[in-house]
Amino acid sequence: MSGANEDDIPQVERKTVTDFCYLLDKSKQLFNGLRDLPQYGQKQWQSYFGRTFDVYTKLWKFQQQHRQVLDNRYGLKRWQIGEIASKIGQLYYHYYLRTSETSYLNEAFSFYSAIRQRSYYSQVTKEDRPELVVKKLRYYARFIVVCLLLNKMDVVKDLVKELSDEIEDYTHRFNTEDQLEWNLVLQEVAAFIEADPVMVLNDDNTIVIISNRLSEGSGPALEQGMVVGQLMLADALIIGNCNNQVKFSELTIDMFRMLQALEREPMNLTSQMNKPGLQDPAEKPMKRENPHKYLLYKPTFSQLYTFLAASFKELPANSALLIYLSATGIFPTGRSDYEGPYDFGGVLTNSNRDVVNGDAVHKRNQSYKEMHCLHPGDLYPFTRKPLFIIVDSSNSVAYKNFTNLFGQPLVCLLSPTSYPKALQDHSQRGSLFTLFLNNPLMGFLFISGLSSMRKGLWEKCQDHVRKINRDIAQLLTHSRSIDQAFLQFFGDEFLRLLLTRFIFCSAILRMHKSFRETRNYPETYPPLPRDELLENLHLQKQILELASILDVRNLYLESTMDEY
Repeated sequence: MSGANEDDIPQVERKTVTDFCYLLDKSKQLFNGLRDLPQYGQKQWQSYFGRTFDVYTKLWKFQQQHRQVLDNRYGLKRWQIGEIASKIGQLYYHYYLRTSETSYLNEAFSFYSAIRQRSYYSQVTKEDRPELVVKKLRYYARFIVVCLLLNKMDVVKDLVKELSDEIEDYTHRFNTEDQLEWNLVLQEVAAFIEADPVMVLNDDNTIVIISNRLSEGSGPALEQGMVVGQLMLADALIIGNCNNQVKFSELTIDMFRMLQALEREPMNLTSQMNKPGLQDPAEKPMKRENPHKYLLYKPTFSQLYTFLAASFKELPANSALLIYLSATGIFPTGRSDYEGPYDFGGVLTNSNRDVVNGDAVHKRNQSYKEMHCLHPGDLYPFTRKPLFIIVDSSNSVAYKNFTNLFGQPLVCLLSPTSYPKALQDHSQRGSLFTLFLNNPLMGFLFISGLSSMRKGLWEKCQDHVRKINRDIAQLLTHSRSIDQAFLQFFGDEFLRLLLTRFIFCSAILRMHKSFRETRNYPETYPPLPRDELLENLHLQKQILELASILDVRNLYLESTMDEY
């Protein structure tokens, strides 16, 4: 205790300090235990999280109620209050990761924001302790991740500038070895912010923030007469391992776009966003189900299979599992007499190869198959339940060779395996295919050579795209030759939107004059009917109308029928 002889301190104040120390130690102990919890499975972690949250709730309220005593008798510093608020922000963020409930991101933002507004970390620079400055830098990095996920790009830009100044001051004062790592953090977030290929501008030339989460009216509704299945998307694995693709934290730009396509717009859980008031995550918001997600960056084969098995095990009845793969293609090395589900290659989920005496193992044996390559055959056991697969890779077509062994609904959406040369240079900023699934209008503008647009025109085009998606939904549900698997998944809002966007993408690429090779087009398993859907004349007319609005009709064929 600071500031007085212990005997002079009133018993009440001494108890206040003792209680605070107990809560602080308990909170640290519980928080450190979070990292020992299994990352997969939706049940084991909840009670532990609840206990941790209870202690932090008490600690936060306790320091608010007894601030003066703690200042005088304990010597409570502002950065210590900032640390408590930062831990609560992390708890909310991890609650979001565990539940996929976007509203918890707002709660994390609320606490991180308060730290900045109240300058809790401002005095850290006066103390000659580099580890305290690192706490501040990590807080900034975490705050940036939350702001990116909430599309608060203006705040991100301010935070990046502040972080840059903090890093400069830190490396100048302490001459540390981690300068390169922190500079890399800055470079990564700068590239992430610039990844979108099209800017939408207000009249005053400020950038409009576009959100691509599911909101009321953004997807085609089910209309009378549409006979579809009742499956709901309950779980998703989002897997990323693309060489040289823009990333921040453990999130590639493709993973970031896909996770937003599988979430609803967040709602505020608390009415006062500027005052951090603890909202118990156990109190679930009304009808807010997002599919649960696992975000796996460069998983090894064993990690991927563990998470996949956990998702499969916990999948409720009448539910579907989605697997999204954005990864480098692995191609077969030779031809075999029998071509089975392991003979077409697959996608590489992790680049770490087993090395023996300095050589990658597969050099010793030509028949060696890459250990971390996910083959179509690897997914066969999981087709015992409804499975929806999206593969964005240079070898996506390996997944065309599926066999539905168990008769359950099974659909694969497969990216083009090659793009026209002019577009290949942009692969670092994310895949065109995933961009279409996340924001179809932006994909259309990008391949039409447009890099900026006024907000009014953007909204007019968005209305047109929504109309096209409604028409696609009608065409798909009234098709006589479509495989029933597509209709089984069409009852779910998220999968319905992904399917209509896929068909929109496929139809557009077939009409674009630069996309002339078969490998430039997306494919599906089972195949979609070409005349009724992918090259439907009504759909092509609608796309040409959109191209006319943007004055880019000359880039598109009047009809693909002339090509055959």
